[in-house]
Amino acid sequence: MPLNSYNLSGGYNNQIIVHNINFDLAPGEWLSLVGANGSGKSTFLKLLCRILTPSQGKVLLDGKEIHSLPPHTVAKRIALLPQQQTIPSGLTVKQLVSLGRTPYQSWYQWDLTSDDRDAVAQALFQTELQDYVDRPVTQLSGGERQRAFLALALAQNPEVLLLDEPTTYLDIHYQLQLLELLKKLHQEGLTIITVLHEINLASRYSDRLAFLKQGRLFTVGNTEDVLTIENIAQVFNVEVVIIETPVGRQICPLSPSLSASLNC
Repeated sequence: MPLNSYNLSGGYNNQIIVHNINFDLAPGEWLSLVGANGSGKSTFLKLLCRILTPSQGKVLLDGKEIHSLPPHTVAKRIALLPQQQTIPSGLTVKQLVSLGRTPYQSWYQWDLTSDDRDAVAQALFQTELQDYVDRPVTQLSGGERQRAFLALALAQNPEVLLLDEPTTYLDIHYQLQLLELLKKLHQEGLTIITVLHEINLASRYSDRLAFLKQGRLFTVGNTEDVLTIENIAQVFNVEVVIIETPVGRQICPLSPSLSASLNC
């Protein structure tokens, strides 16, 4: 397993958000974390990639505790596309994507090597940004900007790609465009974890779903097994019907569940 967690708990300052999560990520799979707002999805993702330090438990990267590894070693294996990116002033698309090669460079190295240039070119090709290399990042549309930061992550040549709400602020066209791109990368062997707010998109594209509820792992499994009326009611307090569609199992929300109404 490339990434595992054991009794993982953590959060911010003295507030524990994620509680005792045991988790295995299979090589080459696409797993999506879903849950209500405040369920701990983004916190869990940050714990997995060592942005946050666990208060309890551990994360293993290929059997080694991730916090014992040098940052550049982790960055060569795991890349993160955060929910909100800092837009660098004055950088072109190519310059932004080139930053993905930082883990492979010595502190005294200024110029890209031929391997670096190849990796940047490949990332730009994969994200279809070859015609945008000289455009300032600040002048990109929302969908183009998301692809540029994805290219930055891909330039790291990671084995595992983590994405926190990658479709946020994108309209449905750019949501599908981005997820179809991730689907292609996944088919080429990339292991992916996404935090997705939209359950139907998570169900459509992922191999497995992990439902989080109040910071705990409620259930995890294949879409067909975990996307049920009962699980949706428990995790989201919503009554739904399940529909079989040309793109797989999808949900149709009907109303807030009775328990949710009583808690209002």
